[in-house]
Amino acid sequence: MLDIKFVRENPETVKDNIKKKFQDAKLPLVDEVLELDVKYRAALTEANDLRASRNTLSKQVGILMGQAKKDPSKLEEAEKAKAQVKANAERLAELEKATGEMSERIRAIMLTIPNIIDPSVPIGPDDSCNVEVERFGEPVVPDFPIPYHTEIMESFNGVDMDAAGRVSGNGFYYLMGDIARLHSAVLAYARDFMIGKGFTYCIPPFMIHGNVVEGVMSQTDMDAMMYKIEGEDLYLIGTSEHSMIGKFIDQMIPEAKLPQTLTSYSPCFRKEKGAHGIEERGVYRIHQFEKQEMIVVCKPEDSKAWYEKMWRYSVELFRSMEIPVRQLECCSGDLADLKVKSCDIEAWSPRQKKYFEVCSCSNLGDAQARRLKMRVKGEDGKTYLPHTLNNTVAAPPRMLIAFLENHLQADGTVTIPEVLRPYMGGTELLVPKTK
Repeated sequence: MLDIKFVRENPETVKDNIKKKFQDAKLPLVDEVLELDVKYRAALTEANDLRASRNTLSKQVGILMGQAKKDPSKLEEAEKAKAQVKANAERLAELEKATGEMSERIRAIMLTIPNIIDPSVPIGPDDSCNVEVERFGEPVVPDFPIPYHTEIMESFNGVDMDAAGRVSGNGFYYLMGDIARLHSAVLAYARDFMIGKGFTYCIPPFMIHGNVVEGVMSQTDMDAMMYKIEGEDLYLIGTSEHSMIGKFIDQMIPEAKLPQTLTSYSPCFRKEKGAHGIEERGVYRIHQFEKQEMIVVCKPEDSKAWYEKMWRYSVELFRSMEIPVRQLECCSGDLADLKVKSCDIEAWSPRQKKYFEVCSCSNLGDAQARRLKMRVKGEDGKTYLPHTLNNTVAAPPRMLIAFLENHLQADGTVTIPEVLRPYMGGTELLVPKTK
């Protein structure tokens, strides 16, 4: 969310940014919010003047009523003063109602106007305009066919989609045996990897209040993603970033305690509305999964450096597991409204002969901090808004797909890279149970 003062002083910049994000339908909102802002501030000034004069007028009425007892000619003047007090009270009530309504509308618009994107962001309407920046590791297509990922898992008796469908419906799964163990091993390794980078390990709440949801994500994303608990002001998290950033709601953070660097484990719950292609069957796009996440809360001048560090951590993690990846810069139309800059880390799929998303790193500037009323108190005593960033460490359902495809051998076995062996009881090779 932008600062209304920024919109007031830079309306053309805000409109140009909306155009760059291909959201022209939102252009009238800028003029609307500016008109409302003028009326709102005028009404506030008038209301404050009325409040300031209230005590003076009330005292004047008391004095005149006292004088009227001795001098009846003062009664008319006293009645006029009483009428003015009443009129002022009625006008103040009108203004308080009007300012309340205008404030709600201004906030609703400000929650809708997108954040200002970084100048380095490529301009384009959708993800087809995302730009490949760099590749890490050599993508290999083996000389034997790679089965679909659920078929690989089934060869280890490692997945049961049918049972999950009977129990929970589409978009759920049972992981079993070696595949379930591999899933947990990846999460444990990802956890220790981030702890080794100096991040504090965190297991956050898996449900959050509505005001936290509003603070961390756009209304569009909220409606498309979040499951609400019926009858309660609670939502199941779509990613632990939500509750980790929410940890700082309404907080004044001492500058000496920045940066805050947290890495968290959580289950994640998503509606995943919309139709998806054949490559998103199986465990690619699901309603429930587990993830290791990282977030940073830092000084504004440090956020660009942290952004670079964070996406490179993802690359390092995947390469340590011998999975080729690439960095893809997200274009303006592919950025969620709160994001200043974002990139995807995509893993190589030997079966599809292309890359697919496994991590997403984002710099949100001060948008979440403003929404959540997070503040930093500087050494000089002044306060300012911190910047927030987030990035996926590992989301095993998709990571498992990349892992299994890249480590599958011609005989159906799957190799375990050295970094994961301590988390797999020393196992170096997974041998299928069925052919």
